[in-house]
Amino acid sequence: MKRVTVIDSHTGGEPTRTIISGGPELGEGNLADRVTRFRQEHDRFRSAVVNEPRGSDVLVGALLVPPQDPSCSAGVIFFNNVGYLGMCGHGTIGLVATLAHLGRIGPGDHRVETPVGVVTATLHPDGAVSVANVPSWRTQKALALEVPGVGRVTGDVAWGGNWFFLVERHGQELSLANAERLTDFSWRLRQAANAQGLPEIDHVELFGPPTVIGAHSKNFVLCPGKAYDRSPCGTGTSAKLACLAADGKLGENEDWVQESILGSTFTGRFRWLERETGKIVPTISGKAFVNAETVLLLGESDPFCWGIRA
Repeated sequence: MKRVTVIDSHTGGEPTRTIISGGPELGEGNLADRVTRFRQEHDRFRSAVVNEPRGSDVLVGALLVPPQDPSCSAGVIFFNNVGYLGMCGHGTIGLVATLAHLGRIGPGDHRVETPVGVVTATLHPDGAVSVANVPSWRTQKALALEVPGVGRVTGDVAWGGNWFFLVERHGQELSLANAERLTDFSWRLRQAANAQGLPEIDHVELFGPPTVIGAHSKNFVLCPGKAYDRSPCGTGTSAKLACLAADGKLGENEDWVQESILGSTFTGRFRWLERETGKIVPTISGKAFVNAETVLLLGESDPFCWGIRA
């Protein structure tokens, strides 16, 4: 019987399961290589941790690993019900809250190594966390997609640690009660993007007017495994900031409050990295809450030990 110690948290309603011990041995080297080793040799462990019957489609896993960069407080590999994530904003906030809960870190700046680069997370005295994310930018503006069953949809393609197709004029009601229809609409967009030669787009982000006082926008984000993000999405907000910066709609170091489909919020701001290429360094602030300390038991006699997968 294999024992896996995890700590669960949520950031704006979106859960993160951080693996403290019992994870696979991935060796040393850069995290991108270790992700490849994880995927090729230990993928059933990923499924066991986040898929049913122990997890759910919405759960994001965070495997703590030794960082290659000695200046980093931790290394982390994020994953979900269908695969691996380059970076995860809500997950990083959850990870920092978890490390603070364990007494491993205190208030201040902490560098965290991810497969797509090092990010700096600041733990504030009140428990809030700000994440200076990886450089973000827009690659295509007003890209038109022909979507079967929907018609033509226009949006921007941007990188915020993951690839996003961001749509403002979609004609959908952004409400929790409409989540099923929003999921179907967004999934059709992603499939259309893939079919039209854009397989790198793995997230779809719909925007609309806010409903929370002080927020600038409300979003619905569909993740690669067809689950929607309960939080405002850290990498998605970073991609949105890149689009706003490129269009001159938001100034450097100005706050942008992003509301989620649940009504939770992140506050984002950016500084220019390269104006000529449109690259920014976004910072996303939010708060996570630790809600469980658990030992998962993996026994080979269990027919669903390694998770339920399609």
